[in-house]
Amino acid sequence: MQQTFMAYRRENGRVGIRNHVIILPLDDLSNAACEAVANNVKGTLALPHAYGRLQFGEDLDLHFRTLIGVGSNPNVAAVIVIGIEPQWTKRVVDGIAKTGKPVEGFAIEQHGDLETICSASRKAKEFMHFATELQRTECKVNELWVSTKCGESDTTSGIAANPTVGNAFDKLWEKGATTLFGETTEITGGEHLVMERCANDEVRAKFKGFFDRYAKVVDDHKTDDLSDSQPTKGNIEGGLTTIEEKALGNVQKIGRKAPVIGCLDKAEMPTGPGLWFMDSSSAAAEMVTLCAASGFVVHFFPTGQGNIIGNPILPVIKLSANPRTVRTMSEHIDVDVSGILRREINLDAAGDKLLEMMFRTCNGRNTSAEVLGHREFIMTRLYESA
Repeated sequence: MQQTFMAYRRENGRVGIRNHVIILPLDDLSNAACEAVANNVKGTLALPHAYGRLQFGEDLDLHFRTLIGVGSNPNVAAVIVIGIEPQWTKRVVDGIAKTGKPVEGFAIEQHGDLETICSASRKAKEFMHFATELQRTECKVNELWVSTKCGESDTTSGIAANPTVGNAFDKLWEKGATTLFGETTEITGGEHLVMERCANDEVRAKFKGFFDRYAKVVDDHKTDDLSDSQPTKGNIEGGLTTIEEKALGNVQKIGRKAPVIGCLDKAEMPTGPGLWFMDSSSAAAEMVTLCAASGFVVHFFPTGQGNIIGNPILPVIKLSANPRTVRTMSEHIDVDVSGILRREINLDAAGDKLLEMMFRTCNGRNTSAEVLGHREFIMTRLYESA
């Protein structure tokens, strides 16, 4: 395993493997203006989303935490924030500004779209000049933040693809990297295994609190039948008949060595190196967006039946052990580990293969999702708008 990679060192010391200038809408009303700016200034990236109006309480806090986290992500060089209202726009700008990176906010009220788009485009052009002069520098493995989530799992996921991620996570932990897993719903039936891995009683209690909170949501909707979502129809076609089977495969991604040193609420950032759990949705686009908001810079995504998820700022490395998926959806797969099933390679070699692709991605190789234009960016909602 190599010890260094080339990346962009940000003002706060974190390192990113991409160098985006993003145009970030505060709310759904500002999407059109953001997309217009991105159209005017080539190389910038707009992140339209559906929410940001009439939210309140914990849901509003999560909204701001996600936007600020995405703008603060080390894969982002500079940020333009556009919102309908100046006060909330400033709140996001101020949060991102704490990282030291260039950020500027524009409010549409009392200016309208055209004036806002013109002013924001001029600043975005300035930011693009800034970003394109930045140079990669040599960084150490222990500076990497790597997250994981699986999708469209099947029997090959639990047998080979997920354990490959676990093997890579173990090796990253040994080097002092920061790693993250989540998907609270898909741990159902395997939660005891995660609790056994928690570093101490405090972490164990926090994990149980998150898991019980999810269980209460199910109870509040007066159902214990998740058969239309967990496992999914794709999971069932792939041979997973219960959520417990799915969970036992899911937890393979955390490897065998690292203790779970902490538990995070949605879009919260880790405070130190090691293996972390984040309470998060099992919906692929939501989970990966939360990982980006938590500051992670590269993502491992094992898939069985074939999932095509990407993210605008967090490169998603897709791996599969299903020979049919590798054959029929080859354009989506970055790492083929189906050789494990044919006994052509062992798990240790598969983990090394994934890490090799990770370093290539860190050094600038675009993932399949990036090349194909998959930029799914989905905000997580806790409850309906006021």
